[in-house]
Amino acid sequence: MSDAGGAGGRVASDAMDEVPYPESVGETVRGSSPMKRRLSRLAVVVAVLGLVAAGLVWLFQDELFHPFGDTRACDGSDSRLPKVISAGGVPIPADASDIHYVTENGSARVSFLSGDVPDYLHRVGLVPEGESLFDETYGSAYGLGSDESELPEGLCGPALRGPAWTYVGRGQGPAINVLVERSPIASDTLRTPARVIALFDIR
Repeated sequence: MSDAGGAGGRVASDAMDEVPYPESVGETVRGSSPMKRRLSRLAVVVAVLGLVAAGLVWLFQDELFHPFGDTRACDGSDSRLPKVISAGGVPIPADASDIHYVTENGSARVSFLSGDVPDYLHRVGLVPEGESLFDETYGSAYGLGSDESELPEGLCGPALRGPAWTYVGRGQGPAINVLVERSPIASDTLRTPARVIALFDIR
């Protein structure tokens, strides 16, 4: 009985000895390592490419999301305006900021903010030097209440706030229309600074 048991034990022991358990596990792990390494490398490559793509989008966002790569240009513009915009043949004020424009079929609408609007109106020939900015010979009240605002179609950026005054080029003067924000407090002055929207031909 003990011999049989001993024999059975030896057989079991021999069988156990024949199963290279640690080596087989090691081989299995080693066999999967190349795949894991490939997946790890792929993940790193994808992450790096994602970072590069994000960097390029950030770096060239103006070119990607604005017509002509010009942050001033609104969607739908078909012509690029120069760095120094001339409306009615006269450069807009040097202090102009928050500039936006849309161009279509040879005409342009330009919106800007300036504290030097009276001088611009004189320079562009819409109001002669020494004349009142609100002389109805040269302009008129625009139908926009003090609690209202308006933005011409296609133009982007902030809207013009009422009340407003409109000037129209006449006779031999420039082919230009200008809307300007009036002061909501004093009817004989403009806002300071005032938003201006100029409409003119660029042909």
